[in-house]
Amino acid sequence: MLDLRWIRENPEDFDKALARRGVEPLSSSLLELDEKKRENQTELQTAQARRNEAAKAIGKAKSSGEDAEPLIKEVADLKGAVQKMEALDRELAEKLDQELASIPNILKDEVPDGADEEDNVEVRKVGTPKSFDFKPKEHYELGNDLGLMDFERAAKLSGSRFVVNRGQLARLERALAAFMVDLHTTENGYQEVSPPVIVRDTALFGTSQLPKFSEDLYQLDTGSYLIPTAEVPLTNLVADSILTEAELPLRFTAHTLCFRSEAGSAGKDTAGMLRQHQFAKVEMVSITTPETSDDELERMVGCAEEVLKRLELPYRVVTLCSGDTGFGARKTYDIEVWLPGQDKYREISSCSTCGDFQARRMKARYRPEEGKGNKFVHTLNGSGLAVGRTMIAVLENYQQEDGSIVIPEALRPYMGGLEEISK
Repeated sequence: MLDLRWIRENPEDFDKALARRGVEPLSSSLLELDEKKRENQTELQTAQARRNEAAKAIGKAKSSGEDAEPLIKEVADLKGAVQKMEALDRELAEKLDQELASIPNILKDEVPDGADEEDNVEVRKVGTPKSFDFKPKEHYELGNDLGLMDFERAAKLSGSRFVVNRGQLARLERALAAFMVDLHTTENGYQEVSPPVIVRDTALFGTSQLPKFSEDLYQLDTGSYLIPTAEVPLTNLVADSILTEAELPLRFTAHTLCFRSEAGSAGKDTAGMLRQHQFAKVEMVSITTPETSDDELERMVGCAEEVLKRLELPYRVVTLCSGDTGFGARKTYDIEVWLPGQDKYREISSCSTCGDFQARRMKARYRPEEGKGNKFVHTLNGSGLAVGRTMIAVLENYQQEDGSIVIPEALRPYMGGLEEISK
């Protein structure tokens, strides 16, 4: 959520920032609503003060033998007027909050302008895609040939966009997650967390999935939701709190299941495991001061990259353009891994800085060591990595002509020393 005071003081900059995201100017309508609310509040305060003054005057009038009826009538009239103004204040406040909640974050100046993913800017490439002496297969072909990846059975159990992995592929998926969590906790300074995967709507509002992306969420009969990413519970660990500056940065990581309806992806990536309703992900979340959040973003990207470096998978890093940057982000890097079966790079991680956008929604603050007052923290989140997509990359990059899969050396300790998965 944006700072309304900043919008009041910088309406032109606000509209220019929205234009970069393809959003029509909103400053006039928003500030008109704000002004109406402030005027009503002024009238309300004036009426309340006069009501209190008249109420005191009634007692004095009665004790001195004066006629108190005019004052009594005035207090009664003011009581009705105050109630109407209080109701209007609540109505305007709710409407203003709804308007602010629907406005995307302000992009950082260095984010490149563009319409969609075609305008994203490559930052670097790491590793060289392997040359095969045969036509490389896609992951679902490899999994099917091994007899260990079953989409048909999963569809009977749950519907489309689900998979059943068995045997060594199930173990490989578990090994990848354990490897990632160990790397982030033992070398990258993240604290492991095992959070709930069911959260209240307030938690989703705090990280800006609600109300904007409600159609992509799975809601339970209780009114709670399944998490679309562990970013939600991890970031909300600091909701409604005031931290000390000495406590920052906080760095959390978690391996969880995630659930998304993929409402906006009908017909996209329908084959295989790339886009599923249920998937595993290792998430990273950082809570920092405003002064350190830019450096923290670069650090987080480096932590995600290190997973791919250890697995010896070719990848590239791109900066998302204005039209492709998410609703709550100020700047996002995508890491795209090379998939020889598709002959292209595909996203495997997104790392974003949100500034104080989420912190304002969550009321997450810290107390600076110098100066007065509390400040909003800055929040960052990133995949470190998407487990299923990493398994796809391992299968496709380490496939052999006979359909077997070589296990990356970094994973062999997690696979009981196994060097190859074969039929």
